[in-house]
Amino acid sequence: MAYDRYVAICNPLQYPLIVTKSICVLLASTSWLIAIFNSFIFAWLVSNLLFYSSQEVNHFFCEMKSVLVHSRSDTETIRVAIFWESLILGFIPFILILISYLYIISAILNIHTSAGRLKIFSSCSSHLTIVVLFCGTTISFYVSPETENSQEQKKFLSLLYTALVPMLNPLVYSLRNQDVGRAIRTFFQM
Repeated sequence: MAYDRYVAICNPLQYPLIVTKSICVLLASTSWLIAIFNSFIFAWLVSNLLFYSSQEVNHFFCEMKSVLVHSRSDTETIRVAIFWESLILGFIPFILILISYLYIISAILNIHTSAGRLKIFSSCSSHLTIVVLFCGTTISFYVSPETENSQEQKKFLSLLYTALVPMLNPLVYSLRNQDVGRAIRTFFQM
């Protein structure tokens, strides 16, 4: 979506030439294939582990790092793989999205009408807010080191990116709607 917004704002006349159906299919299928490959690799790695008899995972969601705590096998290789995979599949796309938004912001600043700036900025700020919330919590969950008291922090971060961010997503995107904005302002003025 960041690439789509970048092309729409920075190269609006070339948008139909750049963002074709085949490019959209290529971008979507590439992300799906990477996700499927990633899932199979970690499922295979975990299936080769030996576990203690206790099957209770102290977590509300069966995250990979929470399952590894119960293994009696050496999990250091998997932990290192999770760390690097999180950097590659989480941090690099996050940085690329931020770079594309820097280009978008510079293009917005070149727009002469304030109405045009406001419309584009409100559209892009919604997406950027969700990206920062989701990527920030996800990256900090998977890249942060394991400590004795980090289990509760991990639960909280996991709750943020699996429940809170998806719940906020429709709210953040609907704030652009003027009727919703008026209703929220009226609610808070009561």
